[in-house]
Amino acid sequence: MSFLEAIVLGVVQGLTEFLPISSTGHLRLVPAFAGWEDPGALFTAVVQIGTAAAVVIYFWTDLSRIAVVWLASFQQPSLRREFDARMGWYIVVATIPISIFGFFLRDQIETGARNIYLIGSALIVLGLVLYAADRTSKRARTVEQVTLRDGVLVGLAQALALVPGVSRSGATITAGLFLGMRREAAARFSFLLSVPAIVLSGLYGLFGILSDREGDETGLLALAIATVFAFVSGYASIAFLLRFLAKNSTFVFVVYRIALGAVALILFGAGVIE
Repeated sequence: MSFLEAIVLGVVQGLTEFLPISSTGHLRLVPAFAGWEDPGALFTAVVQIGTAAAVVIYFWTDLSRIAVVWLASFQQPSLRREFDARMGWYIVVATIPISIFGFFLRDQIETGARNIYLIGSALIVLGLVLYAADRTSKRARTVEQVTLRDGVLVGLAQALALVPGVSRSGATITAGLFLGMRREAAARFSFLLSVPAIVLSGLYGLFGILSDREGDETGLLALAIATVFAFVSGYASIAFLLRFLAKNSTFVFVVYRIALGAVALILFGAGVIE
């Protein structure tokens, strides 16, 4: 992988990780459109470390407060009803489904799940579901009003992101909207829940890449460059989406998903991309 490819893919990862348009789908389609080699599922996982750092830093105040109160609640039962203590449990519970499915389906994720037909179809289907969620949602609930049931359901939706093209943020924001959350609240809840899943995925991918590329300094340097650019663009993506959804619907992302999915399917069917 050239350094130019690393920079482009890093920026793509950061921008698309938090927008509901599928980062894994883009990291498969962009190289296909450009005539580059597929960077692979492990590369996709590792550059998520950059976006994980972005979300941790952006929400550092919230995450550190949640961690402190959640841990303190083990010794102080009176804290267990506090929002931060409950949110700590929601994050834990929401991470369980994607961890379990990710472990058992890891071989399929690294091979067959990167099929362009599957990615294009997933982009279109989730786009239509997101549209339905935005149109039917009551959009009345804030993050402070979420419950354990919400954490479980959004966690199950997050597991769908193991299919490239679905989008982790897309699936979780969609679930949040169906549960009656405000758009920006669904996005914030999605971002907070994403931290363990992204970190675990990144560490798993890093272990795999270091094992496969021992002594490949150029490849590892390209990976590091992509991760840095993913961090910078990811941080900007978070800030943009939270401001955008405070005043706008998700319709622009729906249109983009359907258009990109259709183009991918057409080019794949015509044999232009493999």
